[in-house]
Amino acid sequence: MIVSRAFAGRRYAVLGLARSGLATVEALVASGAGVTAWDDREEARDDAMALGADIGNPLEIDLIGFAGVVVSPGVPLNRHPIAAHAREAHVPVIGDIELFAEAQGDLPPHRVVGITGTNGKSTVTALITHMLESAGVPTLMGGNIGLPILSREPLPAGGVYVLELSSYQIDLSHSLACDVAVLTNLTADHLDRYDGFAGYAASKARLFGLQHRDQVAIVAVDDDPSKMIASRINHRLHRVSAKDIDPADQMRWPALQGPHNAQNAVCAIAVCRVLGLNDEQIERGLATYTSLPHRMELVGEVGGVRWFNDSKATNAASAAPALAAFPPAPDQRLHWIAGGQAKGDGLAACRPWFGHIKRAYLIGEAMEPFAAEIGDALPVDLAGDMATAVAHAAAAAQPGDIVLLSPACASFDQFKDYEQRGDVFRGLVQTLGA
Repeated sequence: MIVSRAFAGRRYAVLGLARSGLATVEALVASGAGVTAWDDREEARDDAMALGADIGNPLEIDLIGFAGVVVSPGVPLNRHPIAAHAREAHVPVIGDIELFAEAQGDLPPHRVVGITGTNGKSTVTALITHMLESAGVPTLMGGNIGLPILSREPLPAGGVYVLELSSYQIDLSHSLACDVAVLTNLTADHLDRYDGFAGYAASKARLFGLQHRDQVAIVAVDDDPSKMIASRINHRLHRVSAKDIDPADQMRWPALQGPHNAQNAVCAIAVCRVLGLNDEQIERGLATYTSLPHRMELVGEVGGVRWFNDSKATNAASAAPALAAFPPAPDQRLHWIAGGQAKGDGLAACRPWFGHIKRAYLIGEAMEPFAAEIGDALPVDLAGDMATAVAHAAAAAQPGDIVLLSPACASFDQFKDYEQRGDVFRGLVQTLGA
């Protein structure tokens, strides 16, 4: 695990003991810190106690003198009482990424890449990691993806930590200065946690404000809010765009098709060039990359029909690029499974690509509202649930067609999370070929 002398002799409160919370407890205790931990689940408290933590609810104890209250990114600081309680005691509320930043001085010489944005950040993080690894660079992927960062073994000298950073994780960081910081794009999301879109954008922009003047910012300027953030950066800046990618080049990268992946690729290429990879290493990484689960993941081909799991598309802005990736060839070939718990932004972002769709199969709470919004723009099947949608799409699809789960919705009406939704879809597809 990652430990640091910076934590020794200090006391921390840890609120929330899921994977990253327990990893935080273990790393702090191993570093010589005192830890008071809490979770509503008794078994989680028992796990923390076994690691050497005291048990106590940070909301109910005197926090004066604590070095920090460590919370999971899921804690809504705009309405959770821990924010005010910590502020009264003059104690910062932080996350495990901030602890990683504070521990950097005890790690072998390394560089840190931080990737944020509304959409694409997971793919860009995984793609950069793959490109570096395929070039022989010691690399570790963490943050909002993979295993908790503090639970990982430190990299040897010359290594690169590649961190996917949600706006929540940036909010909980105060000393994270990324050697390379990336913004993929910016559209409305998570507005329940911020004072409108401006507050959300300001959270993303903080990643660049935390950098030092000799560090590098990379911003994809394909949308106006990202252009605005780029215009306010006054240190080393690389502006990139999906338009910088030659479609002939992109055809050589099987897992990176569609305009959204052109943007993902151009961000990753810019990072890897800053980190010193040559053109041959970059091309090899792009050509051998395989998709992350639930992000335009090819889950099967049955009877000449290809099935793609894009369950991570939890809003219309992230579903739109997936629809754009499958134009008529020469006729419409795309069967689109969409719906779930709508986020309130409707399907406006998807509408320009309705001409690609042969039929839409709608599920979940959004089924009726989406059907009304689509109107007579394209054929609609009110499937209701995933199993029915898959069965109906399988019956209708012809060889050469594509079936795409790209819901444009959250999953919580019918599933635990988008991962479970994607896993169910994958399982149903696999039974088709049995």
